[in-house]
Amino acid sequence: MELNQGVEWALHTCLNLSWVDGREAKTTAQLAAYYDLPAAYLNKQLQALVRAGILSSTSGPRGGFRLAVEPEELSLLDIVVAIEGRTEAFACEHLLADGPGGDASVDYAVTCVLSQAMSKADLAWRRELAGRTLADVRREVEAKYPGTPEAARDWFVNARQDGRRAQRV
Repeated sequence: MELNQGVEWALHTCLNLSWVDGREAKTTAQLAAYYDLPAAYLNKQLQALVRAGILSSTSGPRGGFRLAVEPEELSLLDIVVAIEGRTEAFACEHLLADGPGGDASVDYAVTCVLSQAMSKADLAWRRELAGRTLADVRREVEAKYPGTPEAARDWFVNARQDGRRAQRV
């Protein structure tokens, strides 16, 4: 299984927004510039997070995006589902119905041992993501890399509205 690269972008962006002082809004350009991402594509991910209620957006000169959910209440699964949707990783195509001895009236998604194994694996993966919040990740990053939150805040303070770093004199 491979997740859309937008999932990684969304996870990191939400983490960065959790460190911004006063949870002030940041523009797509600023958020994209942090990791040198294409702003138009990141904006699609940000809009998906807004639709899911994870971010809020404000238009205008002081507009941008901010977390709409406290990090303690935001699971990693919430972010993944906002970007990828709720589709399971494995979809039983009822292949056994077309094989020797197959029966079109049987629900192979329920009776197939392989289908059940794949469903259990998908459920385990989702449970793991649902059990970790953005706050959990934030605490772990802060413990392992204590300078990261301040470095992120400083970067955003020194970034211009268009996302590029302001020149220091």
